[in-house]
Formats: sequence, C-alpha cells, structure tokens
Amino acid sequence: MKHLPNALTLANLFCGCCALLAIFHGQPEVAAWFTAGCFFFDYLDGMAARALGVQSPLGKELDSLADVVSFGVVPGAMLYQLLGGSQSSTDVVTGVSFIRVEALPAFVLSAFSALRLAKFNLDTRQSNYFIGLTTPACTVLVLGLALAAHNDRFGLAETIRAPWFLYGLIGVLSWFLTCEIPMFGMKIKGLDWKGNKLNLLFILLFSLLLFFLKELSLTATVVCYVLVSIVKKDKIVAT
Repeated sequence: MKHLPNALTLANLFCGCCALLAIFHGQPEVAAWFTAGCFFFDYLDGMAARALGVQSPLGKELDSLADVVSFGVVPGAMLYQLLGGSQSSTDVVTGVSFIRVEALPAFVLSAFSALRLAKFNLDTRQSNYFIGLTTPACTVLVLGLALAAHNDRFGLAETIRAPWFLYGLIGVLSWFLTCEIPMFGMKIKGLDWKGNKLNLLFILLFSLLLFFLKELSLTATVVCYVLVSIVKKDKIVAT
C-alpha cells in the first residue's frame, strides 16, 4: 500500500502523455478527458499519501515531475496547436516536413510552469494559500480556450487563434505563474460549509457559467479566481 500514492502519480503522468498524443492528433476533446484524468489522479495521490501516512521526498519530487508534463507541457502543446503548429510546412522537392517556428513560443509557458513547480517545492509559505497562479489552474484556463476554438464557440475561434492574442496570453500567464501575488488555496477541508465556502462558491459559479459560456466557463472561472485573489490578497495572507 505504501507504493499506492506513487502509482497514482504515475497514472497522472500517463494521462498527461496520452493528452499530448491527442493534442498532436487534433483531438482536443479526447485530450480534455485525459487532462481530467490528470486532475483526478493528482488529487488522489496526495490524499492517499496523507491517509496512509507515507508522504516522502520521493513522492514530492515525482509529483512535480508528473505535473511538469500534465500541467506544463500539455497546456504548452495546446497553445502550440492554436498557433498553427499542426500545420507543418513541407518542402515541395524533398517532401520533408518542418515545424512552424512561429508556434514554438507556446512552450515558453511550459518552461515557466516548470519554474513555478520548482519554486513551489522550495517555498515554505504555500501551505494555506498559493503564491502565484498554480499550474493546474493555468491548464484549465488554456483548455477552455482550446475547446472553444475547436468548436468555434460564439464565433470566437479566429480571435482565440490570433497570434497577437496567444503571444500576449503566454506572456501574461507566464508572469502570473511566477509572480508574488497570494492566491486562495482550493483544497477540500473536511465536510463543513465554513472550511469549504470558497470552493463551493466557485463550483456554483462554474456551474452557472457552464450553462451560458459552455467550454469558455473553464477559462472564465479561472479568470474570476485570479481577480478575486488579487482583490482579497491581504485577507489571504492574514488567514
């Protein structure tokens, strides 16, 4: 049983690799399901480690390595596809395909995600709240945009895929991942209303936005989370 948390972490990594394959094969909806699997196993591994009392330095490092793929490389790949990375150029003479250099900045987000995870491992302040945007929240935001573009929700596909928008988004998200802004922790604390009030309110908000915005509710919920955290940053630190 002591190996169960690490097995769950590896399941997170496995789902992340599968999500990457789905993205590069132009199947964002399949990638979304595998990404959901990443979230599921990422939540379970920590819960299992605490329940079994087998938390270890190995588990902590393995968790971060898995998260670099699931919540770092995966959103980078989504942005790469949105920037037209799937439309590789082909030499008419040799038939050799080339990557699209203009889409490569998407993986700047992956690099900053790795930096954010490394900082998290060393930062002792982030027990009750987070410093900067978490990589899972960043992934949710990007996933919402990728799905909305795929389905051309509200006719926004062209705008979402616009290079000026995506380059700007990469810059903003990279900054938020490593900034010093305190943000609410969203861990489940028991079964009482008081300890989970914020979590439940955001679940309610997401449910309402899902009805009106569909896939974009993922992005909108994370944006609301960031804005509320910025407004309430003094309260967050005081708790």
